[in-house]
Amino acid sequence: MRPVSQRVNAKKTHENNTEFTKSTSELLILKPEGYPLSGMMEEYPVIENRDVFEFYAREQWSGYVARKGDYLFDRRMFPDFAYRIIDVEPAESMIGSSTSIIVTEEESGIPSSSEIKGDVIFEDVIGQELAKQKCRLIERFLEEPERFGKWAPRNILFFGPSGTGKTMLAKALANKTDVPLIPVKATQLIGEYVGDGARQIHQLYDRAEEMAPCIIFIDELDAIALDRRFQELRGDVSEIVNALLTEMDGIIERDGVCTICSTNRINSLDSAVRSRFEEEIEFVLPGEEEIVHILESNVKTFPLGVEECDFQALAKKAKGLSGRDIVEKILKTALHQTIIEDREIVTGKDFEKALARLGRKDFMPDPTHLYV
Repeated sequence: MRPVSQRVNAKKTHENNTEFTKSTSELLILKPEGYPLSGMMEEYPVIENRDVFEFYAREQWSGYVARKGDYLFDRRMFPDFAYRIIDVEPAESMIGSSTSIIVTEEESGIPSSSEIKGDVIFEDVIGQELAKQKCRLIERFLEEPERFGKWAPRNILFFGPSGTGKTMLAKALANKTDVPLIPVKATQLIGEYVGDGARQIHQLYDRAEEMAPCIIFIDELDAIALDRRFQELRGDVSEIVNALLTEMDGIIERDGVCTICSTNRINSLDSAVRSRFEEEIEFVLPGEEEIVHILESNVKTFPLGVEECDFQALAKKAKGLSGRDIVEKILKTALHQTIIEDREIVTGKDFEKALARLGRKDFMPDPTHLYV
């Protein structure tokens, strides 16, 4: 009979290893790996009740010494389905009746707060004063979730042009309130098979609930929450949207979990999804004075000196660009060109050239010769 826990390429199993059996595992983090062999009629197990699964797992694997990187095989409900041990505390300890078992899709297990918190602060987001003001309510909720009861601001939508600071403000909010932030690209929620997307969404919220108070930040929401007229083009997107709506509706109570989504195509969102947001916060392109502030604050971090630059004049020409475009396509381009030319000073002309290059339209040949 094949042992439940085994190391790849290992000749000896842990069942006979008594060196570590005095220590009981406090935490065990598993990642679903699948079956040893694939078949067309396989059913992929989905955890519907985490408490029941945890009890089931402890009972099945009780007494086995868990080591990071080893595999645990299901022997009952889904025979031979494998879970890989991502982490175990204490290391190389025995699974027991008090072991807390978490199943995650992440390779590194559930990140610690320090791993998913940044050092971004509100002052780093230049402009967007109205958005910052509205975020104060979310800040109060995360600091005192019990104060709001059923009136909690659980679902917030950030919308506006790309590069205007939506992600930065979400990070700043998490940093200010000292709560973990789980950032997710909406495209990551689209699974390979039908059912994968919904399962990932529910696991995402399970994970957030374990870390509550917590912020879930879903970027590029329009990738999955398109208007229903377009959903036939996206396979299982309807199923993904339904799973997201279930979580946002609060059918399953997720105390202390705040969902912030962002999009730069708000008019393409499905009306059912959009109606779930209690607050829509708009982000706008920076004005001239804000562009000057962006330029001045960022050139201070240049590894080279900056001379002969009229930021006010440059800001007038850069109006209509997002903060990210100004930093990545003007400042960075000018700095890199100066380094390439082995110069020690970045000048206003370098910024002007970078801006001119940004405004130049690429030559597009006439495609009519491709058609008969």
